[in-house]
Amino acid sequence: MSTAYAAELAAAGAQQAVDPIAIILFLAFVGVTLGITYWAAKRSKTASDFYTAGGNISPLQNGLAMAGDYMSAAAFLGLTAIIFATGFDGMIYAFGFLVGWPMLMFLMCEKLRKLGKYTFADVLSTRLSPRPVRSFAALSTLVVVAFYLIAQMVGAGQLIQLLFGLDYNYAVIAVGILMIAYVSFGGMVATTWVQIIKASLLLLGATLIAVLTLAKFDFNFAALITKAVAVHPKHAAILVPQGIAAKPINGLSLGIALMFGTLGLPHILMRVFTVRDERAARTSVFYTTCFAAYFFILVFIIGFGAVAILTGNAAFMDPAGGLRGGGNMAAIHLADAVGGPAVMGFISAVAFATILAVVSGLALAGASAVSHDLYANVFRGAGHSEANEVKVSRYATVALGIVAVILGIIFRTQNVAYMVGLAFAIAASANFPVLLLTMYWKGLTTRGAVAGGLTGLISAVVLTILGPSIWVSVLGHAAPAFPIDPPALITVPLGFLVCWAVSVLDPSPAVLPSAAE
Repeated sequence: MSTAYAAELAAAGAQQAVDPIAIILFLAFVGVTLGITYWAAKRSKTASDFYTAGGNISPLQNGLAMAGDYMSAAAFLGLTAIIFATGFDGMIYAFGFLVGWPMLMFLMCEKLRKLGKYTFADVLSTRLSPRPVRSFAALSTLVVVAFYLIAQMVGAGQLIQLLFGLDYNYAVIAVGILMIAYVSFGGMVATTWVQIIKASLLLLGATLIAVLTLAKFDFNFAALITKAVAVHPKHAAILVPQGIAAKPINGLSLGIALMFGTLGLPHILMRVFTVRDERAARTSVFYTTCFAAYFFILVFIIGFGAVAILTGNAAFMDPAGGLRGGGNMAAIHLADAVGGPAVMGFISAVAFATILAVVSGLALAGASAVSHDLYANVFRGAGHSEANEVKVSRYATVALGIVAVILGIIFRTQNVAYMVGLAFAIAASANFPVLLLTMYWKGLTTRGAVAGGLTGLISAVVLTILGPSIWVSVLGHAAPAFPIDPPALITVPLGFLVCWAVSVLDPSPAVLPSAAE
């Protein structure tokens, strides 16, 4: 949804005056977090420190940092925009994002922490042949991270261009440099504290907007909804599902992608290993669930508050009747309407800070796939040192940063709204089936896991290209070659099916004799 935000801003072509408050707050955030990175660099001496902060993050800290990885500017700005445009449809997205967390807590997090070390590929390697499954896991991780990174880079560039007056290319380069600095020097310690600060600021900012919005209606939520229904062009229709209800198959597929994709996102799974034991991992996810649920309640209030306060308000509408800067500026404009320039500047800076934090977590996950899974365990094996592994991870971070900047610039004018959904669909189709079956089905073989994972990965990418988001919107065809978007309704069961079928037909042993259960 950050990509949808970016595409809409690019189409709008709007840019407002530089906000000095937003710039001051943003520079303050960057200064504090760079100081944390310097402090963290002194503590990141070993591979364990770099990848998982030595397992010394408390459950509450890790829960807040994990929520920070998830509560991006995409969720804040994008969900608010959907609610502003269509009403209840935005909450369906929020429900999809949220319900994956209890599943992670009860189904996977304890087993992940018990069996894994740095990445989810460690879990696969406890039962399956390490080199094939690590190669698959690294490939899947890099694909998911790439699509997520492109989305965040484009969103960051457009947000800075609109709010701060900085040229788009320079904005993307600045984000890439900061991402490289946070990860390559500070590792997981710096990334964790950046996420904690960012999540705290985002929750504080969203709470502030929600309280100020409710104050406009004497804290009577019913009055807010009544006003929103009265002024919105769709009136009472905003209280019931619309777009998703019109295409229920797409709605079901989207729900599957969002729900199970959460259980396969590499940068989320990696955080399970930053706490001391299985109980702490479960407690972390419990805290994350609470923070995320509270955040989505705030988004619900902010979205309908934007409808009630901004709709028809000449101060925030463009001559065509839409919001200045595009519909995804709803949260920013609402902050201005209820709190003035100071609150708007604060929210603008927080929105950009969220992108910096998210790209740091993504870069660390991608770098870990290269250094820990590929370099240390596929190419070098037992002949490598931890110091070299960390060095490779830092080189990989620099490479990922450069690639992210280049792709962010290339995709500047493209409608890339499908990328976040594709990242979730790939994670749900490739990583989730293999992980779940590894932990719960003793009949899974290495060939079955790799075949099922690659099938989910390739089918998710191919069917998305053939679907409405690319085949029609980007490539210009009259009708999609594949109608379901995202394709998770097909690709997730397909991943499970291939894992099962190949494992049943595979004569090799399901569990390696040397594997640790």
